[in-house]
Amino acid sequence: MSFTGLVSIALGAILIQNFIFSQFLGICPFMGVSKKMDTALGMGIAVTFVMGIASVFCWLVNTYLLVPLGLGYMQTVAYILVIASLVQFVEMFLKKSIPSLYQALGIYLPLITTNCAVLGVVLLNTQNNYNFLESVVYGITGGLGFLVAIVLFASVRERLDLTGDSPKSFEGFPIALISAGLLALAFMGFSGLKVF
Repeated sequence: MSFTGLVSIALGAILIQNFIFSQFLGICPFMGVSKKMDTALGMGIAVTFVMGIASVFCWLVNTYLLVPLGLGYMQTVAYILVIASLVQFVEMFLKKSIPSLYQALGIYLPLITTNCAVLGVVLLNTQNNYNFLESVVYGITGGLGFLVAIVLFASVRERLDLTGDSPKSFEGFPIALISAGLLALAFMGFSGLKVF
């Protein structure tokens, strides 16, 4: 694939077909971990890492194990097992290396295993018949799109908490949903973007 094709995949994953704002995948950690900027950044980096590594391993499992053995119908189960294993390694690494981030992410770190954005990226790699390089680019940039979305949303939520200007009935989760909807509308502006 050409360089422009890879740039097209990257821009599509980050802006045009953002997993949060366009495809509505990964909403649970998006809403749950976005109250503070530091935890949102940590979650975004962890999801980006898992998406990139999962794209590599799932492509290898699909190409060299499932397809040759005629087990294509087992893709979803195999992908979930690969993702769960990767998340366990990330969890052990964070617990040992960065315990403060491990504590801050709490229950949401194991939820990366069931984060539909991570499963979605590997299934879309298979569905779009991406080769190895395309799969890796799509996985990493899909994670970067998740990172951009959650960091933007966390900054909006922190700002709203500081100002406290919202009406009483909108405080907390309702204003968060409205903010997420407005950010999704802003990202819809990229839907007409043509790459090269």
